[in-house]
Amino acid sequence: MQKNLTLKTIVIVATILLCIFGIIGFPRSGTELKQNIEKNIRLGLDLRGGSQLVLQVQVQDAIKGIAQQVVDSLGEERRKGNVDFTAADRNDPTTIATADTTQVNVHAVNANRIAQFRTFVAEHYPLWILTSIANNDFRMNLKPSELIEIKRRAVEQSIETIKTRVDAIGLAEPSVQQQGRADSEFEVLVQLPGVDDPARVKDIIGQVAQLSIVQVEEGPFQSKEAALAQKGGILPLNTELLNYPRGGGQGGEWYLCSRSPVVTGQDLRNARPSRDEVGKWEAGFTLSQDGGRRFEQFTGSNIGKKLGVVLDRTLRSVATINSAISDSGRITGLASEQEAGDLALVMRSGSLPAGIQYLEERTVGPSLGADSIHQGLIAGLVGLAAVIIVMLAYYKLSGINAVLALLLNTVILIAALSYFHATLTLPGIAGIILTIGMAVDSNVLIFERIREELRSGKNVVTAVDSGFGKAWWTIVDTHITTIVSCLFLFLFGTGPVKGFAVTLVIGLVANVFTAVFVSKVIFEYELSRKQQVTALSI
Repeated sequence: MQKNLTLKTIVIVATILLCIFGIIGFPRSGTELKQNIEKNIRLGLDLRGGSQLVLQVQVQDAIKGIAQQVVDSLGEERRKGNVDFTAADRNDPTTIATADTTQVNVHAVNANRIAQFRTFVAEHYPLWILTSIANNDFRMNLKPSELIEIKRRAVEQSIETIKTRVDAIGLAEPSVQQQGRADSEFEVLVQLPGVDDPARVKDIIGQVAQLSIVQVEEGPFQSKEAALAQKGGILPLNTELLNYPRGGGQGGEWYLCSRSPVVTGQDLRNARPSRDEVGKWEAGFTLSQDGGRRFEQFTGSNIGKKLGVVLDRTLRSVATINSAISDSGRITGLASEQEAGDLALVMRSGSLPAGIQYLEERTVGPSLGADSIHQGLIAGLVGLAAVIIVMLAYYKLSGINAVLALLLNTVILIAALSYFHATLTLPGIAGIILTIGMAVDSNVLIFERIREELRSGKNVVTAVDSGFGKAWWTIVDTHITTIVSCLFLFLFGTGPVKGFAVTLVIGLVANVFTAVFVSKVIFEYELSRKQQVTALSI
């Protein structure tokens, strides 16, 4: 028995040391101790202060983008002679409510090739429903199931892209997740602990970052109106006017560019800030193998012509092709290192599938967070003190057993939050306080069972073993029931509710260890010190 008790003691001591290391590490000074605690115990927005943003993903942009791809694809097939019609275009829904009305219009299909056109659409665009309109015109609409899937993917991809961008900035413990309300299907909640001025973060998050390199046909023009006037008010097929804000006067210059990109952001392999030959900041980027091959072919056959780097439908750089370029490029003329770094960041993180709109911006001051911590600590300490007093008064010396197990339970809980990189929020503090009550409840069950066994005439050692054994399944049953409830809170709750659920589950698991294992070891240690035990202070 003494051997088993030694092994159990080693397990408990090792657990305590592991927990202490998880909370404070190996500090060499008081300053480092404080830094380690602040680093390991991560505080949420409501405790640390910071900013909270609510964004709405404009899913109609994603649907319109897919529709435009179909328009461009049909135009290419028309040039190849696979289909015969006069023109193809799409409508332009501007709100989420009208997103489902997005359609592709095909005008004046050759009357002799309508059957061939229907077959072609059915084979190449199976997710679209083709409807005939008067005068050999046709309308193409996405299937309802595909519309739902596009919206879902747009929100998920937006969340992942925003996470990548926020993480790359180096913020501590940001939270990016979909809103939990039923009426907020396309809303994203972004919490930024420690950020008092979210202007830069908003700028980085909000950039769609759709990168493309296009051929510049003509320009510069001093204004958009001047460019249109020179072209008689009608632009050549497959071209568009793009603004270059860094050139010309106050409004910048305008260039006539091809709509068909040579390479896009999907061909991007890496991007990084750098300096040019004269020390000015720029953002250099490297293309993938396939993108580099296409880029080299294009630049090699267009020496002397101009190309432009387009980001979010705005020209960021215009250059003359002097020689074939294989797999890299630069966006020059950037104002500062931060601008170059931010631009490279959004290019690396990929493009948002749709634009975003800011619905809400809220800033929580650090003083309010500190007040929450102060009040939470007071509530926890008062509750702990009350529990200790009651346990010692009612269960006498055995109450010390329960107090030690309770303190170890709290230490394990906080250490687990540190090891799991979980964020402690105000609801999480509420979960810790509730865990104190659950831990006391487990000890009460065990102690009352031991009292019943003693009243039935059993000796002390047998009563302790029997009390723990009979209380075990009751403790397991109550804890599993609570954990199942926490599972539903985590699956369907928002951030603060999830924090409460996580904290409570960790506390419950720790409680099973402390109330059943640690508490019994303490009893066994006390009983092993006496040769004959006739009474138990309980």
